[in-house]
Amino acid sequence: MTVVKEELKEALEQLKGTGVRITPQRHAVLEYLVESMAHPTADEIYKALEGKFPNMSVATVYNNLRVFKEVGLVKELTYGDASSRFDYVTHHHYHVICENCSKIVDFPYTGLDEVERKAAEQTGFVIKNHRLELYGICPDCNKEG
Repeated sequence: MTVVKEELKEALEQLKGTGVRITPQRHAVLEYLVESMAHPTADEIYKALEGKFPNMSVATVYNNLRVFKEVGLVKELTYGDASSRFDYVTHHHYHVICENCSKIVDFPYTGLDEVERKAAEQTGFVIKNHRLELYGICPDCNKEG
């Protein structure tokens, strides 16, 4: 079984374990997120699946994304006024974002665990999470310039 299929199976099991019913639309949205490395918007997910599910609405996609967020399968990435993008949570990672085309690429890096520990130590806060975003120009846009 491929890694993607295994991840999808585990995600579906996690949903079932929380009592969430697995509808065909919910399965398709989750599968799209697991397979996508592009951090899609809800509209992009909707457009990708509308041919397969002509009766599905954008609201259905948003509702499913909300459920996935509540269960901890998906993170919502917000960047100013742009539409939220959704990231299937596979492991702790960061994002490199193209300032030209808005492409988002995952960047795994364990070095910030020490920063969390130091921040907690120095401030007394219980650190729950952090987010790191790096901005630049992607290779495709760099070729064009």
